[in-house]
Amino acid sequence: MFPIRDHNPSGRTPYVTWALIAVNVAAFLLYWPQLDTERAMTIFYFEWGLVPRAVIEGHHLGGLLTSMFLHGGWMHLLGNMLFLYIFGDNMEDRMGPVPFLLFYLASGLAAGALQIAADPYSIIPMVGASGAIAGVMGGYLLLFPRARVDIFVFFIIFFRIIPIPAWIMLGLWFGLQLLNGVMTPADTGGVAHWAHAGGFIAGLVLTVPLWLRLGGPAFWTRTHGHPPHPVARYALARSRVPTVRRVK
Repeated sequence: MFPIRDHNPSGRTPYVTWALIAVNVAAFLLYWPQLDTERAMTIFYFEWGLVPRAVIEGHHLGGLLTSMFLHGGWMHLLGNMLFLYIFGDNMEDRMGPVPFLLFYLASGLAAGALQIAADPYSIIPMVGASGAIAGVMGGYLLLFPRARVDIFVFFIIFFRIIPIPAWIMLGLWFGLQLLNGVMTPADTGGVAHWAHAGGFIAGLVLTVPLWLRLGGPAFWTRTHGHPPHPVARYALARSRVPTVRRVK
C-alpha cells in the first residue's frame, strides 16, 4: 500500500522540489555504479552517511547533511522521490522556495538528531532522504489534513486505487514509525524508524508558524481541512479496446 498522487494542485511551479529530486537522483547515479563490492559500499557509506557514534565523538559531522542525499538502492531512491513529488509541491507553494528548502534541510537534521538520540553508539551508517521528506509529510498533515490522497493497494492478485484523507494515510504512516521504532532492537540496521518519526515531528512543529499566519484554527474552519482551492479531479482514460460481447 503506497500513495501515488494527491488531489491538491499547487499554484506555482515547484522548482525546489524538482531540484531536490534531481540532486538526489544525480548523486545516486554518480556513486552507485562505483559501489561494485561490499567493501566499497561499506567504506563509502561510513565516509558520507550518518554514523551516530562518529557524530557523538565529533567525527564526520558532515554526514548529518550528506546522508540526506544518499540512498541504499533503486527502490529506496524511487520510493523517497515519489513521496517528495506528491507532498513537496504543496508545501513549497505555501512556504515559498527558499523557506521550503530551509524547512526541508532542518527536518532532515532533526531526523538525524532523533536517530542519534535513540541509538547514540550505533556504528551503522544511516542514509536516505526519508527523514527530511517525513518533515514535508508532517507539515502537509497540519495544513491539508483532509486533502485526498490516492493509495495503490496490492494484495496478491487484488489491486485497487483508493482515495483516502491525508490524515488517515499520514497518521497511519507516523504511527507505524513509532511502533516499529519501539519494537525494533537497537543497532540492528534496517529502516531508521526514529529518524522518520523525528523528521515528521520537526516538520509539523516547523509548520506551526505558517499555519498561524494563515489563521490557525480559523484556517481549518475556513477550509474544513481541505486544500483551499478546487481539488484536482482524476479520471482513468476510456479504453480504446472494443468491447466484445458474449455470444449466447
